[in-house]
Amino acid sequence: MSSLSFTKSTLTRGKDEVYVAAVPLRAAKGVAQLFMSTAYSLNFWDLQHFMVIVKPSSSPLPSQAFVFDFQPEDPENIYTALAALSGRAVPGVVLARKLTKLPRRKCWFVGYSNEDAVGKAYKFNNTWGADLRVGLHDCRDYTNGLVEHLTGEKLVLEHLRRTTDGQS
Repeated sequence: MSSLSFTKSTLTRGKDEVYVAAVPLRAAKGVAQLFMSTAYSLNFWDLQHFMVIVKPSSSPLPSQAFVFDFQPEDPENIYTALAALSGRAVPGVVLARKLTKLPRRKCWFVGYSNEDAVGKAYKFNNTWGADLRVGLHDCRDYTNGLVEHLTGEKLVLEHLRRTTDGQS
């Protein structure tokens, strides 16, 4: 893999910034939700939800960003969770939404896109299959694929895992 800096050493004008962020997996309220929050807090890499954030260079608001991710249609449904954990495909959905600011924790700068990254991300989303299968076609595959599409960097999550193990 080409070297990834994961820190912005200089301001690059005219290029959209690309980040990867991790958040707790969503689960049904109660014990399952408590378990997922605890796993996230303890930095269990495999029990986190990953997504791609694009901060456009052309944005009129300096703090505006867009987040793109892939998750089950109904992530808090216990039957969806059981089906996904058993290896069966469940209906998935690609989400795109605006953020007012970047997350303060578990958010890593991974590179720049020379083209309109938001437009490229929407085009990528139109080609992404909707069936989610944990370990085969999930948020990790989506994140790796979208980052590669935007920046050319391959297997970004594997690199991040090696460089951030034990860090929060």
